[in-house]
Formats: sequence, structure tokens, C-alpha cells
Amino acid sequence: MLMEKEREQIVEYGKKLITGRLTTGTGGNLSIFNRELGLMAIKPSGMEYFDIKKEDVVILDLAGNIIQGKRKPSSEYGMHKIFYEKRQDINAVVHTHSTYATTLACLGENLPAIHYLIAFSGSHEVNCTPYVTFGTKELADLAYEYMEGKYAVLLGNHGLLTGGPNIEYAFSATEEIEFCCQLYLNTKMVGGGKILSPEDIKVTLQKFSTYGQTVK
Repeated sequence: MLMEKEREQIVEYGKKLITGRLTTGTGGNLSIFNRELGLMAIKPSGMEYFDIKKEDVVILDLAGNIIQGKRKPSSEYGMHKIFYEKRQDINAVVHTHSTYATTLACLGENLPAIHYLIAFSGSHEVNCTPYVTFGTKELADLAYEYMEGKYAVLLGNHGLLTGGPNIEYAFSATEEIEFCCQLYLNTKMVGGGKILSPEDIKVTLQKFSTYGQTVK
């Protein structure tokens, strides 16, 4: 079985999207890219996350050919592959319809630095794209353009897209950007919160580089 580890991670993190209330039903999708093989593992289209087994995960090349798997791949395949083709720092992509990020996307607003955890996006601001139909090349192109140099983008009237060097990072970015969207919307209801400066977030990004456990 090709990419067994990546398949297992798609199943595992897909379930986490549901238990973490980051999406509902069959909404959203996630993928992992193996650069050595030049192949991606991606969620099958229209399946409930808790019904997906590792053999249901579809293995594709970047030309869109199914290399292994009997299921139809996610309709948003193109929005994943564009990052694997053009961003060497992104090896996993997560797309959700989480409540607060999607609310902000429906307002057509960018997410400012309401909290230092926005640094998971790699920047002091998360951009919001205009609305275009899901599953289209236009959406993939817009997502790539508006996420340039960052790890998160709001898809106008649609949801949230995050990326990262691995699935662990992309998933954490999804959680933290959703949290920041919630805080931002809450503060707007009481007159607005204090927005951190780009310099504040630059310091946070530097601190992040040494945060956590060091494996020896």
C-alpha cells in the first residue's frame, strides 16, 4: 500500500476536524504530500470522516492521475496541488468550514493580529479572498495568491485553508486561526479590540522557533 503512514494521518486528522468542531458532515478536506514520491494522499469526496478507512484515501500525482485508490478524490484537489507545486515549505493542506473563520470569510474581512497566536499563519494578518465557486481553478489560484508567504487564508463566503511543512502544523494552524477569528469577532461586538503590530508578531515568530521540546 502506497503512503500508508500518510493515509493513516488523513484518517486520524480527519476525525480530529470533527471532534474539534472545525468542520461538519463531509465538509472540508485535507491532504499530505510526499515529496520523495511526488504523490499526495487526499480525502475521498463526500465521505463522512468517521467512515473513512486508510484504503479509502486516494493517492494522486500532481497531474491529477489516481495512482492508487478506488474512491473519487476531493473536488478541491486543485487547491491542494497548487501549493505542492509552488511552495516547497508546504507538505500538508487542511481546508475547513469552521464557524468563526467562515463567519469572517462571509463578511469578506481579513483577520488582523487580535492575538499573538495569529503567528501560526506566518504573518500578522490572514487575507480573505473574493468569493468564487468551490472546486474551480480560479479558487485554487486565488487561494495561492492570497496565501503568498503565509500558512493560512480565508476563502470568501466559504471557509479556511491552512498549510504547513507537515500535517501536525497545518492542523494546529487551523485550530489557532479559528480561535483568533472567534476572539476578533467577539471583540468587534463590544467596540473592537487592540490590534497587535507587525513588529509584535515578528517577535512572536522568533519565539516560536525555539518553543516546545527539543529532541536529542
